[in-house]
Amino acid sequence: MTRARVRTGAAVIALTVLLTGSPAAASAGVVPSPAATPDAVTPGGVDMAPGVDPVRAQEYWLDAYGVRQAWQTTRGEGVRIAIIDTGVGRAPEFDGAVVGGTDVSGQGTPDGRTPVGVVDANHGSWVASLAASRGLPDETGMIGVAPEAELLSVSVGFGTTSQVPFATQVADAIRWSVDNGADVINLSFTTNTLDWDRSWDDAFGYAFDHDVVVVVAAGNRGTGTARVGAPATIPGVLSVAGVDPSGVASLEASTQGITIGVAAPSEDLLGVSADGQVVFWNGTSGAAPIVAGIAALVRAAHPELDAANVINRIISTADPPAGAGSLPDALYGYGLVDAAAAVSASVAAVTANPMGDLKEWIRVHRRAQDDPVPDPTSSEVVIPDLPLSNEAGAPASPLLPTVDTLLYGSLPLLGGTVAAILISLGVSAAVRRIRLTRSDRAPSR
Repeated sequence: MTRARVRTGAAVIALTVLLTGSPAAASAGVVPSPAATPDAVTPGGVDMAPGVDPVRAQEYWLDAYGVRQAWQTTRGEGVRIAIIDTGVGRAPEFDGAVVGGTDVSGQGTPDGRTPVGVVDANHGSWVASLAASRGLPDETGMIGVAPEAELLSVSVGFGTTSQVPFATQVADAIRWSVDNGADVINLSFTTNTLDWDRSWDDAFGYAFDHDVVVVVAAGNRGTGTARVGAPATIPGVLSVAGVDPSGVASLEASTQGITIGVAAPSEDLLGVSADGQVVFWNGTSGAAPIVAGIAALVRAAHPELDAANVINRIISTADPPAGAGSLPDALYGYGLVDAAAAVSASVAAVTANPMGDLKEWIRVHRRAQDDPVPDPTSSEVVIPDLPLSNEAGAPASPLLPTVDTLLYGSLPLLGGTVAAILISLGVSAAVRRIRLTRSDRAPSR
């Protein structure tokens, strides 16, 4: 079966939000679920050994990124991942995985399971399937990175038809996820802007204060994202770039920036649609839930670790890209994720989130607007009233002297004049005496 790659772009008007994944298959390129195709149609024309499930055989990231090896330690049991997206559908691969949900858009259903949106309604299901799909009961079908983790489905409306502002939806979705036990939150969208709505300060801070790992897609060049945008720019989130199946930074399904934490596969991905169909798709929308699934594996294997140390294990055990200089690299962050190493390697503990401190950022960048007016440090000083001025008397003639003109004008002037005359007379008498003395001493001729 050939794959007809169709770029839909998934452009969203509200805040120029872009979903960071696009289908790589038209209807003719949909990979059928083995349950619907007993003769096991081979996706992509790849030769299969007898008995090998054709869907799972396409999940190259499970072996290439150490996921199957990590399963020897844990499969994510007891960890809850919130998928804040277009809603997780009711495909059989999600049976037993979705344990709760809500809608914050005003368009979906209260349980968050009804896909929202016209073009990208399946996006949330694709994302969820990469993170924690359970597969099918006969051990076939797509399986997620953390197949025993629980999922929360929070449906968000990315289009203009939503009556709730997008920034408000995201803030509400994060708070609901935290309040309903999320250990990991996945956000597979970008706003294409470095800054974010101020309401997100409190929402993301709420998640960090409750020890939640927040994983965010970096965005895709193919949808016009030239640089990493919010929420991937928010300090403290683990932002994920994308690579192709060979591990090279994707030209279309990834972007670059100084806030990238790690890189993960973003091309030739599989995703379970809301109706159970399995499709090929591309984008960092898929790279993010792969890392969210790895975060769930780490949390399950090391329940004693806080979110900062979960993130630190993931970035510390990543494989640095070939030829990279100082890390983090603008394309790969700290490198390509390694699930097995993140779960099992010996990693020194940290006391702070290596991806930054949102509270400190707010203190520095929001302080001009947010700093309160300081309270007075001393009591008020009472200043007595000035004395009343003297009442003005009757106007006097300017030609007649007054007490002030005599005291401060005429008398000092008279005294100065007399003194000058006396000094002049004294000097003249002295000069006269000197001349007489010289004439008396002069020799006669």
